[in-house]
Amino acid sequence: MSLRANRVGEQMKKELSDIIGRKIKDPRIGFVTVTDVQVTGDLQQATVYITVLGGDKQKEGTLLALEKAKGFIRSEVGHRIRLRKTPELSFAFDESIEYGNRIETIIKEINTDK
Repeated sequence: MSLRANRVGEQMKKELSDIIGRKIKDPRIGFVTVTDVQVTGDLQQATVYITVLGGDKQKEGTLLALEKAKGFIRSEVGHRIRLRKTPELSFAFDESIEYGNRIETIIKEINTDK
């Protein structure tokens, strides 16, 4: 990823956190944290990685609501960040936190078995 794409991704991360937290009023959207934004080198597409507090039903509802509001979110990002073309957004769950928690639990179990 280029330096410019990295900077655009970081700025988008800040703006998306604010937009999702303050502007979207959909009740299906729970407590969402934007953990990362990966932007392609040509700045045409961006993958937004999120974590959601709650169970699987809450996660799926949040993802559906974000997909439905994708056009609004993209236009808000376009107004806040001056780019020739606003990247197309796609949302994905960030599994790294759950993976890290699982590893930590396994390590604790190993240490207590000794």
